[in-house]
Amino acid sequence: MVETAIFTEIQIPVPWGHISGLWYGDKSIQPLIALHGWLDNCGTFAKLAPLLVEATGSVLCIDLPGHGHSSHLPAGILYQTAEFVRVLLRLMKTYKWTKISLLGHSMGGAVSFYFAMLYPNKVDVLISIDTTLRRYIKLDNAVDKLRNVMLKVQRDNQRLIDDTPYEEPPSYTFAECERLLYEGSGRSMYLENCKYILARNLSRSRKFPGKFYFSRDTRLKHILDINADEPLSRAMIMRICEAKMPFLVLKGGASRNMGPETMKLIDLLSAQNPNFETHVIADGLHHVHLDQPVVVANLIIPFLQRYRPLSLVQAVESDARRELLSKAKL
Repeated sequence: MVETAIFTEIQIPVPWGHISGLWYGDKSIQPLIALHGWLDNCGTFAKLAPLLVEATGSVLCIDLPGHGHSSHLPAGILYQTAEFVRVLLRLMKTYKWTKISLLGHSMGGAVSFYFAMLYPNKVDVLISIDTTLRRYIKLDNAVDKLRNVMLKVQRDNQRLIDDTPYEEPPSYTFAECERLLYEGSGRSMYLENCKYILARNLSRSRKFPGKFYFSRDTRLKHILDINADEPLSRAMIMRICEAKMPFLVLKGGASRNMGPETMKLIDLLSAQNPNFETHVIADGLHHVHLDQPVVVANLIIPFLQRYRPLSLVQAVESDARRELLSKAKL
């Protein structure tokens, strides 16, 4: 179904199960952490991550809770992007990292941005693909949207806790799944690249040989975002600017994910952060990193070489290991 690549599958224990991921490259080097978009999984970086390993030494792609091979949140819980921010704190605690490097696509880019805004001293570089933060909600719609999310999540959770026999979701052939993902994403990627996301999005049907069903958590369709109006968004942007955080934003020129409001924030970043840079890939769709990985890598790698040179990362890692060995001898 999917082309082979060199990586290690990992699982990180969390209170409700585990977080799954694919670790490309040398696991002794602190990785660039890659976060996928809404309803995707770390398969979205299957073509980009191997290209970045040469510059980073190590890339860790994470399946956020409810996505890919990661555990679903317990029944009765509301999914929200704030919980995904906390996943990064869990990663840092597990691996004893004091700083992290972040790469995110779409929702994953927004999660990375929120983390960097909240903890600017914990992030050395930030890279976003076709996003900065999530879309604005107009104030006159905010209450209705929040109420609707609550109602829909309550309904979906009730399905999980009702004492009814398990019923397998609708199943499809793999070709049908490709078409469903392609159309469902608004044709935001080439049809032939859907397989990379589907590889971690499907389970084999127990009822119909040769068919599959979507195994991501259905509650994710009603996720509660950290949405903000323009004043709050500008305040969050200024937190990044004040830290002078190295920040790269890549936009798909053929994507509509970053609207006029977002572009105003890009202008603010350009004016206020000397370490900010942005590029538009003229014919790039929303999943431009999956469709045009070489083009995207050729923009990311020079940025990383300026702000996160591999030699420096290796030196920091060596110092950390020496310190641990010294403490162990004591």
